[in-house]
Amino acid sequence: MRPSGRNLDEMRDISIETDVTRHAEGSCMIRCGDTHVLCTATLEARVPPFLKNSGLGWVTAEYGMLPRATHTRMRRESAAGKQSGRTQEIQRLIGRSLRAGIDRSALGERQITVDCDVIQADGGTRCASITGGWVALRLAVNKLLKSGELVTDPIIDHIAAVSCGIYAGQPVLDLDYPEDSEAGTDGNFIMTGAGQVVELQASAEGATFSRDEFNALYGLAEKGIAELVKAQAAATS
Repeated sequence: MRPSGRNLDEMRDISIETDVTRHAEGSCMIRCGDTHVLCTATLEARVPPFLKNSGLGWVTAEYGMLPRATHTRMRRESAAGKQSGRTQEIQRLIGRSLRAGIDRSALGERQITVDCDVIQADGGTRCASITGGWVALRLAVNKLLKSGELVTDPIIDHIAAVSCGIYAGQPVLDLDYPEDSEAGTDGNFIMTGAGQVVELQASAEGATFSRDEFNALYGLAEKGIAELVKAQAAATS
């Protein structure tokens, strides 16, 4: 029995509320159970220096957690004067995941920055950030298409992410914090709407896992990604 009472292949409740901020070109609040992430997308008519005059656009991301997103207060990273290694790793993952769904030549020489701010954390914050980040990105690109600044849609496909793991000896989908903190195996699966793999992160936290167990996790991830893509499509239609 999972702590939440969910079935092994059952996702947490998913909701995506769009246009939640006034100024960002694209924004949403994604809620995956008790994990809530605010995602905003900002358009800029510039690219990093290494892409100047290349004709290619750029998508990047920043990630952060509010001090009371977790059970105990965390010190703001700005107060410490630097980002933690975990934060840097997660925002790089978000950025490269979202770039996998973009035709950068069709985007042209402009940059879209996706900010993912965790309001409340209960496991799977990086996965929720990627899934919600894509929605914010989609909405920002829609504005460029509507204004005529873009004539070709640069978004190739949906990008979504979900966690899977081995909890109490069973493969389970969409780990919440009680499961994530005790999982023997923990994995994050980032995939396209067509089911292509963008990135897999899987590690043995307390025990090694077999090929059969990995295949079971992969199957669960495919199911979860399909549900997330459906939610993304509903939010942006």
